[in-house]
Amino acid sequence: MIDLKDLRERPELYKKNIEKKGKNPELVKKLLAVDEKWRGLKKQADDLRSERNSVSEAINQAKKKKDEKKARELILRAQEIPEKLKKLEEEEGEVFAQLSFFLKEIPNLMHPGVPKGKSDKDNKVRKVVGKKTKLAFTPKTHVEIIESSGLGDFDASAKVAGNGFYYLKNDLGLLNQALIQFAIEHMTKKKYTYIEPPLMMTKKVAAAAGDLNAFKNALYKIEGEDLYMIPTAEHAMLGMMSDKTIPEENLPLKFFGYSMSLRKEIGAHGINEKGLWRTHQFNKVEQFIFCKPKDSWKYYDELRKNAEEIMKKLKLPYRIVEMCSADLSDWKARSEDIEVWRPTTQSYGEVGSLSNCTDYQARDLNIRALGSKGERYVLHTLNNTALATSRIMVAILENFQQKDGSVKIPTVLQKYMGGKKKIVGTNKPK
Repeated sequence: MIDLKDLRERPELYKKNIEKKGKNPELVKKLLAVDEKWRGLKKQADDLRSERNSVSEAINQAKKKKDEKKARELILRAQEIPEKLKKLEEEEGEVFAQLSFFLKEIPNLMHPGVPKGKSDKDNKVRKVVGKKTKLAFTPKTHVEIIESSGLGDFDASAKVAGNGFYYLKNDLGLLNQALIQFAIEHMTKKKYTYIEPPLMMTKKVAAAAGDLNAFKNALYKIEGEDLYMIPTAEHAMLGMMSDKTIPEENLPLKFFGYSMSLRKEIGAHGINEKGLWRTHQFNKVEQFIFCKPKDSWKYYDELRKNAEEIMKKLKLPYRIVEMCSADLSDWKARSEDIEVWRPTTQSYGEVGSLSNCTDYQARDLNIRALGSKGERYVLHTLNNTALATSRIMVAILENFQQKDGSVKIPTVLQKYMGGKKKIVGTNKPK
């Protein structure tokens, strides 16, 4: 959540930020009114506790002086305090719950460079890299390639687990593993610390990662337990540092994690599309950084560079698209997508997402730094996809397909596949 102290000091800045997102700035006024009421109740409760202590001491003094009349008066006064305090504490708790709700409704302060917009149609293309693939024949979709070559089975997986799952076979399964190993090796060379996280997280971590209400359509809940399946290693790596105070000299903390990711994907897109592009289950290598506030935009650029290097090594044409104010999630200060070119759809599709969440996530989980003079402050958190294998496999199959039905394996992946240069498939003679 946002810094309440900062909002009290700079309410106009938060109002302008909310207006840029196309929301009602009156939310700030409502929050401050609730905040004032809460602080008033808190002061009354604190004063009453102080009075309770003073009266208790006064009773002891009266008894020592054998002033029974004074002692009785003070005892009667002391007996009234618990009930008054109880009512005040109950009201304070109710108002604090309202305050917490409003705090979650206030979006993170956006970077000044975020383009203003009314919908995702106003997102800005910041960079285009590589020429769009032009094939001298009518391209097959990745589903057609997989099914005609015996590289996977979507019908069997639908019978076993429903839509949105898949079986990978032979070289396609090996390509999946090659991509994971390639991404791990790439990030290891960058001196990031490798993490294999838990596949589950608590509600507290899920809520800190972003808007839990927005996530409800994406997250798998474990029935009867305070646990959700992780939709990405990002959430688990964030939660890893909960309630920790990191000495400033140890910063930044640079991690990358590989995990299976699971998402319901209920909503506008649905999950009925056959294939690997939109699935409930997928493999992903994710980057994550905890850093000093003054360094976060430097690392934002670094995370982008890491992901772009992967795309360039795979020789896939791509572009960078920045989210406009209306399309930017409330917990993010700035965000960009990497989109890969698909010759079958003649369009770009998202394969990765970069975000700087500044101090919004870390504040909820009490993740702080300890400065050289003993000062403590909330860290900034950033994340970016290194590589999500399912969509990259789609891009490889569709961009590197050959007229004879085979698929060229990117040179950088060949060493992870025993030197093999092409995927031919089990249904075709080698």
